[in-house]
Amino acid sequence: MGCGHKDDKASLASSQIASFSHQPHQSPSTPASKEVWKKGGRMFSILLAVHLALLACTLVSSGAFEKIAVHDYDVFFLLTVMMLIVIIWIIFYLFGTSRCPDAILCKDSHAGPIWLRGGLILFAIFSLVMDVFKIGYYSSFYSCLSAIKIIYPIVQAIFVVVQTYFLWISAKDCVHVHLNVTRCGLMLTLTTNLAVWMSAVTDESVHKAHSKLKKNVTEEIFRWLMKAGMRSSSAEECNCNSQICQIFKNGYFWLYPFNIEYSLFASAMVYVMWKNVGRFIDHHSHHIHRLKFRLFRRTFFVGIVLGLIILVSGLGVLILYEVQVNSSTESSKKSQALTMYYIFNIVCLGLMSLVCIGGSVIYRFDKRDMDRHKNPTRTLDVALLMGAALGQYAISYYSIVAIVASTPRDAISALNLTYALLMIAQHTFQNIFIIEGLHRQPPKEDHKHDSHQKDLYGLTFVNINAVSLRVPDSGSTLAPSTASGAEAIHPSDFVRSLTAPKKMNWRRKFLREISMFLLLSNIILWIMPAFGARPQFDNDTELNFYGDSMWPAIVDICLPFGIFYRMHAVASLLEVYIMS
Repeated sequence: MGCGHKDDKASLASSQIASFSHQPHQSPSTPASKEVWKKGGRMFSILLAVHLALLACTLVSSGAFEKIAVHDYDVFFLLTVMMLIVIIWIIFYLFGTSRCPDAILCKDSHAGPIWLRGGLILFAIFSLVMDVFKIGYYSSFYSCLSAIKIIYPIVQAIFVVVQTYFLWISAKDCVHVHLNVTRCGLMLTLTTNLAVWMSAVTDESVHKAHSKLKKNVTEEIFRWLMKAGMRSSSAEECNCNSQICQIFKNGYFWLYPFNIEYSLFASAMVYVMWKNVGRFIDHHSHHIHRLKFRLFRRTFFVGIVLGLIILVSGLGVLILYEVQVNSSTESSKKSQALTMYYIFNIVCLGLMSLVCIGGSVIYRFDKRDMDRHKNPTRTLDVALLMGAALGQYAISYYSIVAIVASTPRDAISALNLTYALLMIAQHTFQNIFIIEGLHRQPPKEDHKHDSHQKDLYGLTFVNINAVSLRVPDSGSTLAPSTASGAEAIHPSDFVRSLTAPKKMNWRRKFLREISMFLLLSNIILWIMPAFGARPQFDNDTELNFYGDSMWPAIVDICLPFGIFYRMHAVASLLEVYIMS
């Protein structure tokens, strides 16, 4: 497929760009810039993604159960084929599509911000370490394993490297050639990431369930429940008995949360690229704000200090919880661990809810304009925040019903009820705060005030009726109207310039403190469930009310969305911090 083969309207891209230069106020949504059969091309790629996602979901969910004749190596084979196809398409895009003439006529400045790409690289590094651990684990008894179980982590490591490089350099592209091929390729990439995410979540959930069963049942029953997916019918031949094998096994399971977040981050960035295929951006309405990330300026350090206290305290609670719940069989220590966990989360969620309410009140006094320009990245951020919160909402409401309807009620049940209610309130207030922050225009006064200060340092005297100014370079006086066309400085403007920054700074400082505190608090609330602190499995109230099969299924389905919500909230709060 050559570079000259474009859709009908895409072949006229050069003339459209020329028309934009002659008509600066033309909207990008005018009929002249619309692609023929754009909805049809998008619909075809969506249908492709839906069918592949359903196929992958069917195999992944079936491979998790012993009685279904679908093995985990069947799932690995499908994922390996999908990743190989994506790798081939990415190479075609990098060396073919993107190098065509007029392939990328404009870039979306909002897509793929540096902190999102930086987070993607961080998770990619841990995903590569996980793949190394997987290769070492499966290589320990390769003689009785299906070959695909060793091939899969190797292909996944290559896929992570290629995709990360692709998203780092191409996340902002608005492609205008090979439109339908690019759409299908991006949707295939998105579906592959979601399929890898489903597989990782399922493997982690099965591993957690096996860990719980192993403590409560005999070794014979546990082996019968285990599903190894091996060639040999004897599970003993493939037991992981050596010390290095145990290190590899425990290591890659502990790194699963990073791989899960990598897949979701990549899916979000790929979706924005898919939305930008064939898009023309009107640069006169699409403002580019070059904001500097200044962590230790314009801040009182209150938010950072409180956030670090919450973060360090949460790490201590997590360690104690893991030791007392997972390493001890005494019910008293388990109750103490649950009490400590709930008290910490109640304090943390309560503070976060109050801070979010305070931030929303401060926004009522914020004079910045709302940003109403088309922004696929922001639209996706809002949708992901609202959608991912539904997972934690579901768990909380199920817990509330179980606690209220169960008897007898003890102190842990009361703490659990308070925790569930605060979780709902905190998600709601935080979403309101983040969405308001994402829709605010960045501050514009700083550059204006700085330029005024440069012009005003030759000030001789000031009163309300007259301002006498001397420019240092030329020594001339600025009149209300200048011949050079520069903006005149009036007395009222000067007086306003002296007072306005003081009124705005306190709002921005408080918003930055709030954003940083919420950011650090969300990090610890992501770490705790991602690395094993899951009281939903350790509290008997919900298990006794819903049963041993229904409640774990609810948690396994909903909890990954809650974990993803925390990490996505961190990325969104970082953007709100920089925009404040």
